[in-house]
Amino acid sequence: MVNSNITVAEYLLIRLKEIGVDHIFGVPGDFVLGFFNQVLKSNVQYVGTCNELNAAYAADGYARIRGIGAFSSTYGVGELSAINGVAGAFAERVPVIAITGSPATINFRTRLLLHHTLGDYQIPLRMYEKITVASTQLVSGETAPAEIDRVLSACLSHQQPVYISLPSDVVMMKCKSPNAFPFPTHPRSDQEALGEAIKEAVKMLNTAKKPVVIADVELLRFKLQEEFACFLDKTGFPYVTMMLGKTLLSEHHPQFIGLFEGDRSRDYVRNRVESADCILQLGTMMTDFNTGGFTTNIDDSKTISGNIGYVKIKHHYYENVHLYDFILGLTEKLSRRDTATLDIHAAVNSCVHRHTEPYQPDALKPITIKRFFDRMSHFIENNSIVIAETGVSLFSAAEMLMPEGGTFIGQTFYGSIGYTIGATLGACMAAQDRPIVLFVGDGSFQVTCQDISTMIRNHLKPVIFLLNNDGYTIERVITDHHYNDIQPWHYHKLVDVFGGGLGLDVHTEGELEDALSKADKADGLIFIEIHTGRFDCPESLRSAGRSMAKINKLD
Repeated sequence: MVNSNITVAEYLLIRLKEIGVDHIFGVPGDFVLGFFNQVLKSNVQYVGTCNELNAAYAADGYARIRGIGAFSSTYGVGELSAINGVAGAFAERVPVIAITGSPATINFRTRLLLHHTLGDYQIPLRMYEKITVASTQLVSGETAPAEIDRVLSACLSHQQPVYISLPSDVVMMKCKSPNAFPFPTHPRSDQEALGEAIKEAVKMLNTAKKPVVIADVELLRFKLQEEFACFLDKTGFPYVTMMLGKTLLSEHHPQFIGLFEGDRSRDYVRNRVESADCILQLGTMMTDFNTGGFTTNIDDSKTISGNIGYVKIKHHYYENVHLYDFILGLTEKLSRRDTATLDIHAAVNSCVHRHTEPYQPDALKPITIKRFFDRMSHFIENNSIVIAETGVSLFSAAEMLMPEGGTFIGQTFYGSIGYTIGATLGACMAAQDRPIVLFVGDGSFQVTCQDISTMIRNHLKPVIFLLNNDGYTIERVITDHHYNDIQPWHYHKLVDVFGGGLGLDVHTEGELEDALSKADKADGLIFIEIHTGRFDCPESLRSAGRSMAKINKLD
C-alpha cells in the first residue's frame, strides 16, 4: 500500500503542468470520464473539441507553439478516431501526449465484450506503438509514476508523440508524490566521432569560396534556434530554409536568402544553392515537398549533413554525433567571412509575396490567388502565427515573406487535409496574446470544420481566410475528374450557425479591402470567404501536381 494522498491522475496532471501543458484537448466518453473529473479539479484546463481527430490536431498545433501538447479520449472509438492526428505528429516530429481512458484492468484480463472494445483489448496499444516513440498501459499506483516519467521523458527527448493508457480503476489509485521532473538533457556525443566530424567539416567549409547553409525542421523541433543564430553570426554564411523549417529564424535576417525547394525555388535561391562549392545541411528532412519533388540537385561530394544523432560528410558517416554538439563545435572552430564575397541577396528581395512591393487594389477586378497573397503580405502583423492548409494555401503562404516575430505552421510532410482547423484551435489556446491567421481551402475545411465552434466557444479571435476554389485543387493539378468536386457551401454564413464571429464574402479586390476594414474593427473570430478560379494556384503547386502524377503513374 502506497503511503500517499495523491492519485495516479493527479500525478499525471502535475507532470503535464510541469512540462508545459496548460490545456488538454479532448472528447468525453465513459471510460475517460473519471480522468476528466480530475482534470476539472486540476491546474490544467480542459478544452472540449467536436471530435477526437481535431483534439489530436489541436494538441499538435499547441505543441508547435508551446513545445508540448496533450489530448485525451475514450478507449477504442475515441482514440482510433484520433490516430491520424498522432500519425502526422509522428511523421513531423511534434511532441504530443495521447492519453486514453481505458476499461478497468480486470477487463483487460477477462476480455468481456464491452462496448468500444475489439475482443483483444491490446489492439489500440499495439496500433499506437507504431506511431509513438514510447507507450505504456498504467496498471497500478506503485508502477504508474515511473512509467509516466519514462514516457514523458521520451516525448521530450525524441520530440515525438507518446501514448498513455489510463484504465478507469487506476485513475484514483494512490501513488507516491512527485519530485521535480527530470527534464532530459542533450545526449552526449561520441567525442572521437564528434571531433573527427568537426575536423573534416571545418576543412571543407574553410576551403569553400561559396558555402551555403540549408536549415530545416530539426533545428525547430529540438529548439536549436539560438545555437544556429550564433553559428550564423560567427561565420557570416548565407542560409536558406526548406518548407518544414520556414520561420526557423526571422526571415528578415540579413543572411537569409529565401526558401529552397529544388526546381520550385526562386531562380536566385536555386542557383545559389546549386552553385555552392560546399553545402551545410542542418536538421533537414528531404521530403518530396521540401525538395521540390526530389529536384534539389545537390552533389554529395560537396555536402555536409548534420542531423539528430549522426553527421554525414560526403560519403562518410559519423554515428552518435548530436546536432547540438556539432553546431557548437563548428561555431567554435570557424571564423567570420567577408559578406561581400559570399553572394548574399536578402530574402526580402526574393520572396514571391512581400510587403516591400507596393499593392494598389483594383476595386472591380476579381481576386486571384497571386493578388490575394500579395495583399496578405501587407496584412500579416509582426509576431503573427500563420497557419496554412495543404494545397493552394500552403504553397502560396510558404512564398510569403513572414513579418518580424512570425511563426509559420503547415503540415508540410504528412499533409493530412483538414489538419489546420484543429491546429489553429491549438495555436490559439497556446498563444492567446498573438495574432493568428489561418489560410484554408474549401475541400480541406469540409473535413474538420466543426471546431470553428470551439474557437467561438472559447472566445478565440483568429482571422480565417477560406479559399473557395470549388473543390480539391491540389488533386486537380494531379489529375482532374469529378471525384475532386464537392458540394458548395455558403462558408461565410457558418459563423451564424456556430453562434458567433463575423462572416464576410469576397469576390473582388475592392470587396477584400472592405472586408479587411471591417475585420480591423471587429472583436471576435473573423471568417472571410475568398472566391477564386477553380485552377487558380501558384506554379509551385502545379509543379508538385506534375511530380505526384509522375510518381503515381497517372495520365
